[in-house]
Amino acid sequence: MAEETWNRLDGRAEAVVQAGRIGELHQHWHGAEARVQSAPFQLPPESAWFENRHREQDIISRAVQGHPVRCGPLVVALTGIGGIGKTALGYRVARGLADRYPDGVLCVDLDDLRRDGVVEVADAVGELLTGMGMSPEWLEKSLSGRTKQLWSRTRDKQMIVVVDNARFGTEVMSLLPASDRSLVIVTSQGALYDLEGTATVEVLLGPLALDDAVRLLGRLVDDPRLVAEPNAARDLAQGCGGLPAALQVAGQWVRKYRRRSLSRLVAELTAELHGKGIPMVEAVWDAAYAALDPEAGRLYRLLSQFPGPRIEEPAVAAMLGCDLAAAGDALEELERAGLLEGQGKGWRMHGLLRGHAERRARGKDPDGAERAGARRALIIWTRRQAARADLLAAGSRMTFAEIPEPAGTGVSDIEFDGKQGALRWLEAQRHALYRCVRLAFEDGLYEDAWALCEPLWTHFLDHPHYADITDAFRTGVDAADRTENLPAMVRMRCQLARPLWEQGQYEEAAECLRHALATSASLGESVAERKLKASVTEFQGLLKAETGDLAGAAVDFEASRAIHTEIGNAYGVLLQTYLLGRIALRGGQHQEAVDLLREAHQAAKGQERERMMARTGFELGRALRLTGCPEEAHLLVMAALEGARRRSSQTDEVRILEELAELADMSGEADTAETHRTAARRIAAEYGAATGDAQSS
Repeated sequence: MAEETWNRLDGRAEAVVQAGRIGELHQHWHGAEARVQSAPFQLPPESAWFENRHREQDIISRAVQGHPVRCGPLVVALTGIGGIGKTALGYRVARGLADRYPDGVLCVDLDDLRRDGVVEVADAVGELLTGMGMSPEWLEKSLSGRTKQLWSRTRDKQMIVVVDNARFGTEVMSLLPASDRSLVIVTSQGALYDLEGTATVEVLLGPLALDDAVRLLGRLVDDPRLVAEPNAARDLAQGCGGLPAALQVAGQWVRKYRRRSLSRLVAELTAELHGKGIPMVEAVWDAAYAALDPEAGRLYRLLSQFPGPRIEEPAVAAMLGCDLAAAGDALEELERAGLLEGQGKGWRMHGLLRGHAERRARGKDPDGAERAGARRALIIWTRRQAARADLLAAGSRMTFAEIPEPAGTGVSDIEFDGKQGALRWLEAQRHALYRCVRLAFEDGLYEDAWALCEPLWTHFLDHPHYADITDAFRTGVDAADRTENLPAMVRMRCQLARPLWEQGQYEEAAECLRHALATSASLGESVAERKLKASVTEFQGLLKAETGDLAGAAVDFEASRAIHTEIGNAYGVLLQTYLLGRIALRGGQHQEAVDLLREAHQAAKGQERERMMARTGFELGRALRLTGCPEEAHLLVMAALEGARRRSSQTDEVRILEELAELADMSGEADTAETHRTAARRIAAEYGAATGDAQSS
């Protein structure tokens, strides 16, 4: 070959052929570009252990069907806490849609490539390329070079890419195929806010419902004990908190300990899960916690102590001693990390994550000082908010605890939307309020414990959650005794007596009142102390009325009214007049009842006591019906119904609807009567509302 005809080749080529004259060429490819003839399919074998997620699969199916062209690949982001089943759902969706994407399914787990919290994205892109058949020696060295190789190879493809365990959108961007006919399924604990420029559908996974969890447990392990002990099986599933990963651990325990009863396994596994965590997700939660900034990390540890299921910014600000903006920032960071679930305007922490937070707290705060300080701050803040809500909802009434001073700089009070807003807050926060009573007592904050019970009384009158209120008032009695505060000792026993007798526990209620009466003998003669003595007498009358001693009840109400008259307590006079009218009504003295209840109703209007206006009006309406005045009765009862609905008092609403049915029967309106009774039955069935005869201060 002449010197001037030589050729130089730079760069890479798969095959080079040089000849002066070519007649016939047969080329045999041995390089990696033609190595894979069939479409890749990197999904693991299908698991028989899957339950529900129908809603989530429907969302994804509709998104696939409606994905427009020239919008890039469709990205489905599955988010939720570790162990919730994101990967299993992602694999199931990919498997179900594989026929729609004939160019294959690729999978990459970013946690496999993560070092010290950071992913080498170039390695992840390399995994996708080698999955498509490219030999490692042909991979570009840089991330940008490999990304271009991926774009080149996927521009006309119709394929699925599953990206597991992403933490940031930036980790995913370079892994997206170029074709708008492809689907990318990404799993992450928190929302990928920085996943930009893509058509993304976010699907949040929550815990499995209890019935689904029970069925999944049955799929995980075939054991006759699950059938023989159905209640224990439900307890076992419930203890796993709807987490498929925890249910797998439960299934392993059932298989491992075949001679133990399920009831025993429930207790042992619950202790294991909350004490040590779930091996397969503990590392995931540890990594998410380790990546938090210091303030979010402190909040995460403290949330293991949070008393209620719903977490909101004002209470968090009280725990942290900061303003609302800083509290919101910390909560949002926990949500992004997948350690909290967003719930409308609040957040919720999964029960098993609380256990993880507690383990991290013990490691960082071994003597518990950090947690104790946060608990105290939250208890005092909660006591202040509850007392403010009670004052707004019920007006000035007999209480003995001072409202605490505002918390430190930046910590905000709740802004209640009037009386109804205050009542709604008490109902929405009732779990936290009841739990705070117990936390205060356990921490030796005895005054705070019984003081928290005082606003719970107002809430109890409209929302009788008996198990909660009985436990709270028992704790209040013990706390008052520890402080040796005589008025609190008397008041707590009176308030405990009522839920006891309403549950038929008459002897214990009577014992509470005997103790309250004996203690009240040591009180002085101030107006407040005499008012409390009158209240004890009133409660005695209420218990007598509850057990059928109407004459004895009337004597006590008259005696209480006399004391209130002497000390000039107009509300006390109103209340005792109302109670005397109810006794007369029960005793068949209908006209006397009308007179007493009309007097009480006028007094309630004059004092602008909304609850008592409704209740005196209701009882007056009953008395008027029985004396043959249905028209006036109907107006009063309808006004009472409006009041009950404003207060969201289902108990009162049931009684009032039943009375409206009686009035309709009296007017010959059978259909209207049945409508009212049906509505009453529905409310009673839905809320467990109960009727009763007693109403006290």
